[in-house]
Amino acid sequence: MRTRKKYIHVNQHVIRANKKNNANDPVITIKQGSKNTYCHEVEIKGPSKITYGGNDKPLLACGARVVIETEADVEIVK
Repeated sequence: MRTRKKYIHVNQHVIRANKKNNANDPVITIKQGSKNTYCHEVEIKGPSKITYGGNDKPLLACGARVVIETEADVEIVK
């Protein structure tokens, strides 16, 4: 069975909203297929790669321009 690639990124919009509204919503998004998981901390249990897409276009449909790509298991710490 092939492990599906995961894309991890930090949501800048949530960071700004947290600051504006004095909130503490999770800012880290883990995308795997059509599923999104949100958290404050994640541990990657194997090889990974960080990619910056530059100014041309976002790497993900959500607008993320920097992502961590991995096929390793991830553990949501909190």
